[in-house]
Amino acid sequence: MAAVAAPSKLAKTILETVSRSMWSLKANLMSDIVEQHGARESLKWFAANMPTYEKILKSWGPLRTHLLAVAISASNGCRYCTYGHAYAYQLHWFEQFDELFPLDEHEMTELGQLDQDGVIASLDAALLQTGGRRADEDRYWLARLVSILDEPGLATSEQGDVWIAHLIEMFGFLNSCGIEANTVPDEAHDPINKDVGLRSRYEERRGR
Repeated sequence: MAAVAAPSKLAKTILETVSRSMWSLKANLMSDIVEQHGARESLKWFAANMPTYEKILKSWGPLRTHLLAVAISASNGCRYCTYGHAYAYQLHWFEQFDELFPLDEHEMTELGQLDQDGVIASLDAALLQTGGRRADEDRYWLARLVSILDEPGLATSEQGDVWIAHLIEMFGFLNSCGIEANTVPDEAHDPINKDVGLRSRYEERRGR
């Protein structure tokens, strides 16, 4: 028993250390993933998937990446992932525009009670309220996400479609783990979570 427990404990420590380094939080889902998939497979999965995710985040930027993560996770009904990426989205939106997004992170998380059409329609409507080029661009990618979710065969070899397919597969795995374990949401799944001052100003602007 001890021999089996040791690798799992080490894997949990490694993944929690990574989340602390990246986001300044001990991500609650890490231990649940190891519990469900074992040490070796969990570490292998992260090694295979995170580099592409980081590339997407760097290229598309946090707003589009987290918006799509929210759309996928809410459609799948995973509160844990939805909240973590919704909160990250809120903080980036507030930092970039010095205004609040029409839906806060709690309202975005509650979208998980709707079906996929309801989730996408709510996010699209919120983007439409903000207006401007940012909204138009992200509404396009939200619509493209829906097309590929509904018909995976529509995904082309274009970089955007490849990345959307990666996000769908990646969050499908994470969402299933979060749902099975009923993982408790924590904080923003993004380096912006480290900015305590920004988080405090955001909370104050929200009137909390």
